[in-house]
Amino acid sequence: MSVSELSSDVLEAETPADRLASLGITLPASPPPVANFVTHVFEDRLLYLSGQGPREADGRMHRGKVGADVSVEEAYAHARLTGINLLAVMQEALGDLTRVRRVVKLLGMVNAEPDFADHPAVINGCSDLLVEVFGDKGRHARSAVGFGSLPGRITVEIEAIVAID
Repeated sequence: MSVSELSSDVLEAETPADRLASLGITLPASPPPVANFVTHVFEDRLLYLSGQGPREADGRMHRGKVGADVSVEEAYAHARLTGINLLAVMQEALGDLTRVRRVVKLLGMVNAEPDFADHPAVINGCSDLLVEVFGDKGRHARSAVGFGSLPGRITVEIEAIVAID
């Protein structure tokens, strides 16, 4: 669903939790780090979120090369799932998503074929979700770039910087 197609009940929901419920999204447990790092760091009034991938609630990861064995539409859905995982980390770190003052910046990485050129359309999966959940507070600066590989051959990885109250 694109942001322009959101129903009025989703847009009028008062809190991020209300909007998630209106979208039919239940946040999973925060995914654990896969190496020697933490999922998030607070610095002043900023929350830095480590890169998350397209992990299903059962732990299964979506893998493959976008532009070869994974379509743009599939990768968009993977980026949206990655956004849900970022929200799960935010929820765990903050205790309440109403503490999000604004999503400041995303770095979206796409495991893409060398000739692939539609990285922004893939990362829109996460960006659209953040606007659906936070409204204008979810609009952010962003980079969407291609990589020759990502850890575990995952399709996308996205990290975020969030201003908090």
